[in-house]
Amino acid sequence: MDITTGIIGAVIGLVIGFVIAKFMEKGKASKTTANAKREAEAILKAAKTDGENIKKDKIFQAKEKFLELKAEHEKVIIGKDKKMAEAEKRTRDKESQISSELAKNKNQNQQLENKIKDVEKKAEFYEKKQSELEKLHKSQIQQLEVISGLSADEAKGQLMESLKETAKSDAMAYLQTTMEEAKLTAQQEARKIIINTIQRIGTEEAVENCVSVFNLESDDVKGRIIGREGRNIRALESATGVEIIVDDTPDAIILSCFDSVRREIARLSLHKLVTDGRIHPARIEEIVRKTEKQIETEIVDIGKRTIIDLGIHGLHPELIKAVGRMKYRSSYGQNLLQHSREVAKLCGVMAAEMGLNAKVAKRAGLLHDIGKVPNTEAEVETPHAILGMQWAEKYGEKPDVCNAIGAHHDEIEMKTLISPIVQVCDAISGARPGARRQVMDSYIQRLKDLEEVAFNFPGVQKAYAIQAGRELRVIVESEKVSDDKAAELSFEISQKIQTDMTYPGQVKVTVIRETRAVNVAK
Repeated sequence: MDITTGIIGAVIGLVIGFVIAKFMEKGKASKTTANAKREAEAILKAAKTDGENIKKDKIFQAKEKFLELKAEHEKVIIGKDKKMAEAEKRTRDKESQISSELAKNKNQNQQLENKIKDVEKKAEFYEKKQSELEKLHKSQIQQLEVISGLSADEAKGQLMESLKETAKSDAMAYLQTTMEEAKLTAQQEARKIIINTIQRIGTEEAVENCVSVFNLESDDVKGRIIGREGRNIRALESATGVEIIVDDTPDAIILSCFDSVRREIARLSLHKLVTDGRIHPARIEEIVRKTEKQIETEIVDIGKRTIIDLGIHGLHPELIKAVGRMKYRSSYGQNLLQHSREVAKLCGVMAAEMGLNAKVAKRAGLLHDIGKVPNTEAEVETPHAILGMQWAEKYGEKPDVCNAIGAHHDEIEMKTLISPIVQVCDAISGARPGARRQVMDSYIQRLKDLEEVAFNFPGVQKAYAIQAGRELRVIVESEKVSDDKAAELSFEISQKIQTDMTYPGQVKVTVIRETRAVNVAK
């Protein structure tokens, strides 16, 4: 019983404690809630205050922005108003100017009408005077016919017959004088132009041959170039088409070939092989192929540099290659590219002196010998002037240039003034001392043959080949050859030379006939 009572009391105590604790927690919660409300109210009040401040700031900023935009807009409006005012002013000025011009035109039209009326009155007056003069003229003719007993047509015929012979003789004398003066002036001007052209062109002497010397560091390299049983040298000769001569010349071997391009390919290939040290047939063929491509590139570069130096534009790529190949060609010992450049400069200067197109003349001068660099052996039989003209036509050159190329050795008829200029400049470049090299024996023999051709004609007393074989002077006996016969003899000798002989350029034939009267005073 006591235990039960104690348990009940303990339970009651626990319940009472629990109830008291709950009441105490409820009081604390009330206080917390009140504090939270107060804090929330304070936060709301502060947020409201901040919001009002931000609102005021934004309104202030919006007002400032509005004022700025308004000021800018006013500036734009003022600028536009100013421009409109200026435009209106210009318009008013134009209107006033047009009004003054219209008034001026009106006055001028009025003056023109007055002048037209004056001219019409004067024309009527002149017509009346003309009719009066015609009547007087007819009456005078009638009076003269009565006095002379001849009609007007008969008197006119007699007067014309009397004046015809006098006029004819005067006209012939005047014509002869004019022709002589024209010839003299033309010769002087031609000499002046040619001399000025030659003086203004700087030249260089050029000599080409068929042999190149390849220098070696030592004679030991010769054995490696020859190879076992000569296989290396045979492979090199087969790949390049160049004859390689290995003799007792110390530290050198000789490359022989008429084609300068092939000779240069062989020289460069040998240089690469010797520098690399690996010399065998497969390597030789590889190096030769690479060198051929290098030479082709170099040929194009040389052609481009040449046309740039001369100021020539729009040349076809194939013609540029042909110009580049000229560097490795020679004609009578004269480098073909140097010769063509020289001819181009001479043509440009001479054409400028004569008032012709210097650019076209330069173009024709540069291309005049492209027929000497054929790409195939089948074209060798065609004269180089005709072949060059065909190439120029094929690659779109103008007719003036094509005619100058084809006619510079008289293969075809000259149709423009550029053609004789190219022919003359080609002769000047080739005839310059030191420009071309010939074998002495063949040169002397050609001069002898020229003189022998002249001696085969009757009446020839002496014959001299001068100007390096470009002129033949023939002295004839005056008793056997007349003046007319001398002109005929000059033509016959030139035709004989043209038919029977082979020579570069042209040969001028001059026949000299003179009569001498000699007496001795004792």
